[in-house]
Amino acid sequence: MNDGLRVAVVGATGAVGREMLQVLSDRNFPIGRIEAFASPDSVGKMLDFRDQTLRVQSLESLSDPGQFDVALFSCGSERSLTWAPRFARSGCIVIDNSSAWRGHEQVPLVVPEVNGDALEQASLGVVAVPNCSTIGLVQALAPLHAHRPLRRVVVTTFQSVSGSGRKGIEELDRQTRQLFNAQGVESDVFHKRIAFNILPLIGEPEDDGFTAEERKLMTETLKILGDDEIRVVATATRVPVFVGHGLSVVVEPSEPIGVEEAQELIAAHPGVLLTDVEAPMNAPTPEDIAGEDFTLVGRLRRDPSTATGLALWVVSDNLRKGAALNAVQIAEAMIQRGLLAPRREGRQESP
Repeated sequence: MNDGLRVAVVGATGAVGREMLQVLSDRNFPIGRIEAFASPDSVGKMLDFRDQTLRVQSLESLSDPGQFDVALFSCGSERSLTWAPRFARSGCIVIDNSSAWRGHEQVPLVVPEVNGDALEQASLGVVAVPNCSTIGLVQALAPLHAHRPLRRVVVTTFQSVSGSGRKGIEELDRQTRQLFNAQGVESDVFHKRIAFNILPLIGEPEDDGFTAEERKLMTETLKILGDDEIRVVATATRVPVFVGHGLSVVVEPSEPIGVEEAQELIAAHPGVLLTDVEAPMNAPTPEDIAGEDFTLVGRLRRDPSTATGLALWVVSDNLRKGAALNAVQIAEAMIQRGLLAPRREGRQESP
């Protein structure tokens, strides 16, 4: 591979990092050179990518981030806060999956199908990928909000264990086998047993009773939709599903939107499929969405408790559209807008 962008995948051995490599391959992303980076304990591991094998490297061994055009980060907030500015100062665009930069005023928080125009404002050279649940939520809300501004959103998430990374997947698998074999169950990743259970909070509650996971939904939604007047309340739960987040959503538009009209608006929005209009029992499930690029919506109905309310159900693959795919789509959108292109080797950009 000679023509194309020089790409760094940072956090390449994690669940999202591996999915990013898969998405880059699936979408035939224009790559001239690609390298994989991860934490020190993963250095030396080998990862397959297209027709080559990538040897995982340590960021600490990287002397010149400017040798890359774009870096896809999935390495956690702490390392992102340290390394993203180093890449960005060298002229490399950083697309970050952590929560480190989502609230920064000069860092756009982007779902390309919803607010791709915000990419023009990436003055720091960093673009943030929203929380995995937020991405599916705003894809369903955006067409409704554009038609009749939303006053209020109530959302309850049903988040799969892959949202906690590979260790979460392994814990559900291990606990399920332990229970089937009448063995004692050990919980390391989650605060209680996750197999055949539902955990009513993700993370520890803050002073007001909400967790950081819930706060992400409540703040990121406003930033992406560009409206601080929407009132959002969220409850985040963890369920014994390997991949795929579900969301139960109730919205209150400023003026009534008919059910059929809402169905038409959502169905016309890019990246969204309405699955159960003709067959009500075809409401989407995590099983339907695993490995898929679309966000699925179903169970759209009137909320009789308010004058304008609607209720709906949303499902998306949290590893793919909820993280890896959205990151790659951001890079693709930047290419289309002329914001990302191959640079001369080692060229230094903004200080």
